[in-house]
Amino acid sequence: MPSKLASLGHSEAASQQPTPQRCLHPEGSMLKGLLPSSDEEPVPCLGSPAAGDRQGPKRSPELPLDTPEQVSNEDPQAQARPFTPKPPPPRPRLERALSLDEKGWRKRRFRTSREDLTVRNGASPSGGSLQDETPRTPARSGSPPCLSASLQEIPTARRAPGSGGPSSWGNCLSGMISTSLDLLHREGASAGSAPRLASLLSPRPLPAMGRNVASEGLRTANKVDPDHADYKLRLQARLFRVHSSLGPGRPPSPLACDDCSLHSSRSTFSLLAPIRAKDVRSRSYLEGSLLASGALMGADELARYFPDRTVALFVATWNMQGQKELPPNLDELLLPAEADLAQDLYVMGVQEGCSDRREWETRLQETLGPHYVMLYSAAHGALYMSVLIRRDLIWFCSEVESSTVTTRIVSQIKTKGALGVSFTFFGTSLLFITSHFTSGDGKVGERLVDYSKTVQGLALPKNVPDTSPYRSDAADVTTRFDEVFWFGDFNFRLSGGRAAVEAILKQDLGSSVQALLERDQLTREMQRGSIFKGFQEPDIHFLPSYKFDVGKDSYDTTSKQRTPSYTDRILFRSRHKDDICPVKYSSCPGIRTSDHRPVYGLFRVKVRPGRDNIPLAAGKFDRELYLLGIKRRISREIQRQQALKSQHASAICTVS
Repeated sequence: MPSKLASLGHSEAASQQPTPQRCLHPEGSMLKGLLPSSDEEPVPCLGSPAAGDRQGPKRSPELPLDTPEQVSNEDPQAQARPFTPKPPPPRPRLERALSLDEKGWRKRRFRTSREDLTVRNGASPSGGSLQDETPRTPARSGSPPCLSASLQEIPTARRAPGSGGPSSWGNCLSGMISTSLDLLHREGASAGSAPRLASLLSPRPLPAMGRNVASEGLRTANKVDPDHADYKLRLQARLFRVHSSLGPGRPPSPLACDDCSLHSSRSTFSLLAPIRAKDVRSRSYLEGSLLASGALMGADELARYFPDRTVALFVATWNMQGQKELPPNLDELLLPAEADLAQDLYVMGVQEGCSDRREWETRLQETLGPHYVMLYSAAHGALYMSVLIRRDLIWFCSEVESSTVTTRIVSQIKTKGALGVSFTFFGTSLLFITSHFTSGDGKVGERLVDYSKTVQGLALPKNVPDTSPYRSDAADVTTRFDEVFWFGDFNFRLSGGRAAVEAILKQDLGSSVQALLERDQLTREMQRGSIFKGFQEPDIHFLPSYKFDVGKDSYDTTSKQRTPSYTDRILFRSRHKDDICPVKYSSCPGIRTSDHRPVYGLFRVKVRPGRDNIPLAAGKFDRELYLLGIKRRISREIQRQQALKSQHASAICTVS
C-alpha cells in the first residue's frame, strides 16, 4: 500500500512539472531547439505564453512576431487555408526577453585608467583595450532559439564577485533599447496590427563612437586601442603639421607612443625637433665640409626650417633728408598691410640718415619685436644699413662682412658713395648694396661713374669663401655672390620737364606709370647695357617717390620746381635663373617726414644647403639693442593703457 501511494505521488508530481516549451515557425513547423534549464528565470519563447500572463487575464490570440504579412482577402486559396495554432499564442513579452540582454550589459564593466595602467605593467595577461576585451563564454553554449540574432550577439560578460555596481553607461544603453522597443510595440498596437520588428531584430552592428567629448573621454579613460582605425586617423591628423616641419629622416614624434594616453601625451609633447643620439656621436656640427646628415648648414636642417627651400626677404630704401624727427610708427614700412606674414630677413638701407643712428636702429628693433634680432649694422657717413633676422635663424649665418666706397672727389665727404654687406645663409651667398649717386637732372654720366666705382671698389667677400669661384669676376663684386640686391637713391630723373610730367600724372595711374617709365633715365641706360648689367627690377605700380613737400602729398612747390622722379629703386641679380621671385614692390605714401617716400620690396629667394666649415656667426647679434627694443615696447604699451584709462575716466566724468 505505501509503495502504491509513493508511486502515485511520484506520478502526480511528474504531471505537475512543466514540460519544455517548443516554438512554432510561422508556417506551423516545430523548431527543434529547447530552452535549457537554468538557475535563472526561464526565458519565454516568442510563441509561448509569458510568465506574467499565467496569473493575469488572458489576452486575445495574436500571430507570432515572425509571421509574414497578412494574406490579402482577394486570394481565394489563401482564404480557404485555415490557420489554427495550438495553443493560440498570445502577444510575446519582449520586455522579459530583453532582460537577459539587460543583465549582460549591466554586468559589463570598463576598466578605469588606473586599472588599465596596472594591466599594461603586467598585472594581467589581457590586452587592456576595448577591442581586445572579449566576453567570457557562458557555461551553456546553446542559445535560446527564440531570441533573435541581434540579441544573442550582445556580450554578456559577467561581473566579478565583489565588484562595484552596474555601469551607468550600460544602464543608459539598455534603457535606450528598451524604450525603442516599447515605442515600436505601442505604435504597432495602436495601428491594429502586429509590430514589425524584423528590422530591429535583424543582426545589426552597434553604432560607431562619434568624435565628441564624451567618446573621447571614454576612450581616454579606458585605454585607446592603438589598432583601431579611427585612432590612427586622429593621430595622423594631429601630427601632420609636426612631421612636415621635421623634414626627411627625422624620427617620429613622442606623441605616437602607444604607452601613453592622449591627455598625458599632450603635456609632454614639444615642437622641438628630436635629435638622434647617433647624429650627435657621428660628427661635430662645427667641423666637416660635406652635405652629410647632421651638418649645421646641410640639407636636413634646411628642409626642417624651409621645406620649399625659399626664404622671405624684405628690402627697403629711404632717403631721410637728414631729418632728426622719425615717424611715430614704422608699421606701414616694415609690416605692410599687403603681407599677411612677417618676413624672415629684413634689410634696410638709408641715405642721408638721421643724426642719431642708434635711435633709428632701436626703432627698427622695437617695431619688429623680440622675434627678430639685429644681425649686423654698418654705416658709411650718412649711409646706414641694418640687417635683422629671425632669432632662430642666426645659427645658419656666416660671419657678416662689410665694405664701403666713396664716390666724391674729396673722400672725406661721405654723403655720396656705397655700402655693401655680405654673408652666407646656409649655402647661399647674399650681397646687399645701398648707394647714393650724384644728383642733378643732367648728370647721367656722373651716375654711371659712381656705379663703376662701386662694383670695382667693394672688397667682398673677405674671409667667407666664395660659393662659386669659377663664376666670379675680380672686376665686378656682383659676380662673386649668388644673390645680389642693390638699392638706394640712384638719382636718375624723368626727362622732358616738369610740365610734361605733371600732365602725365593727371592721367589714370596704370597708364601714367607706363608713360612715365618711358621718360625714365635709369630704364633707358639699363636697356643700353651701360649700368646694372644682369640686374632686374620688379614692375613699378606706384607714383614717383621724389620730390615731395615735407609733411604733404604734393610734389615740390618751391622755387626750384624739381621734376617728380623715380629716384629710389631696388634691383636684384642672381647667378641661377628664377632664384629670386619678387612678390611686392611699392612705396609708403603715409611716411611724410622727408622729401622722399620709402620704397620697399618683398621677395622669395631660393636657398641651397651648404658647408659648415665656413666662419660662422654662431648666434652673434646685438644683445643691448635687443633688450632696449623690448623695454621700449613695454613702456609704450604701458603708456597706451594709461592713455586709454585716462580717456575712459574723462568720458565718465563728462557723462556725469
